[in-house]
Amino acid sequence: MPVTIHQDEVLTGEAVALDVQPVGFFMRALGAIIDMLVSIALFLLIIWGISLLDAAGALPPELFPILTTTVLVLILVVLPTAVETVSRGRSLGRLAVGARIVRADGGASGFRQAFIRALVGVVEIWFTLGALAALTGAFTPRSQRLGDLIAGTYSERTRTPALPPATLVLPPELAGWATIADVTRLPDRVARRVSQFTQQAARMQPAARARIAASLAAEISPHVAPIPAVAPEVLLLGVASVRRDRELRALELENDRVAALMVGGDAPRGFPTR
Repeated sequence: MPVTIHQDEVLTGEAVALDVQPVGFFMRALGAIIDMLVSIALFLLIIWGISLLDAAGALPPELFPILTTTVLVLILVVLPTAVETVSRGRSLGRLAVGARIVRADGGASGFRQAFIRALVGVVEIWFTLGALAALTGAFTPRSQRLGDLIAGTYSERTRTPALPPATLVLPPELAGWATIADVTRLPDRVARRVSQFTQQAARMQPAARARIAASLAAEISPHVAPIPAVAPEVLLLGVASVRRDRELRALELENDRVAALMVGGDAPRGFPTR
């Protein structure tokens, strides 16, 4: 049976689809601009120091252009490769926007990916002032620049939202049903209405509350299996609670995976997405 992988999912080596949050185009651009400014400032600082030595006669005149070229290579290729390799895909710009470079399968990037990205970046970022990188990133699903496409990487968001507090309580009579319930086919728009009802039910008039509960229960019945023999409002509470608990577990696993990337090494096995 074919499996559909959406643009915000990656497929691990175990054929598990991971729900990921790639960094958007503008945030990537902001991070790149910060890194470029830092690199330019560092280059000018080193060149200024070399110029002082040259003016003082401490350097042979023919050595100045050689040192300038060497510093340029260090700033454009060696330093970005070293920083990205040691920090597992981080840089000052990515720290500022909450991003990290990872492999296409969700694992941490290494020296090979960092070197390819830095080498290609000389052309697409520095020689074209970022125009080529911006053009490529604007037309790729995960805002990948040319270096990412060649290296097989993308920029992943590391600042995940805080987990919401648990406010729903699973009705006791549905405890057994919750372990086998299939609620994944519930359309998002219907799930939002169910969630809104469970939050506002206590403030509704009894007649309207019962009528809306019955209507929503009838609407979700084709998408939930099995259907327990309970009152409509109890069914809605059960469905909302099961979906909430499973989404919380998914977010916790995602947070653990991001934390593992921050420590270093390959990402652990992910969780199946809904």
